[in-house]
Amino acid sequence: MYEAVTRGIRIRVTPQYLEDQSCPEESEFFWAYTIDIANESEETVQLRSRVWHITDGVGQTEEVRGPGVVGETPVIKPGGSFSYTSGCPLRTPSGIMVGSYQMVDANGQMFDVEIPAFSLDSPFVVRSVN
Repeated sequence: MYEAVTRGIRIRVTPQYLEDQSCPEESEFFWAYTIDIANESEETVQLRSRVWHITDGVGQTEEVRGPGVVGETPVIKPGGSFSYTSGCPLRTPSGIMVGSYQMVDANGQMFDVEIPAFSLDSPFVVRSVN
């Protein structure tokens, strides 16, 4: 599990390689990741948008931006949480994702919340010790 806290908003990420949706012979690798967003602050927030930087095993990075997450822009009250699961395909057996959510508080102030960098590793990763 990977975790980061920004302004009392705790982000926990749990990635999982999906062998049944991957085809290593065709360089198709797929992961699911579950994100738990916990509001440990004293203010209600709404998740408005997201930005991801997805880097594959050969260093190619793709940026993905969009409104909300999985079609929702959840309002999260103090002490509340929101969880969702999404996925990421890669052409390499490993990669890294990192990003941020843009939130807005009850006063209309926008702020960014860090999504911690997390590793996408399949059983097909060749590891070397330097």
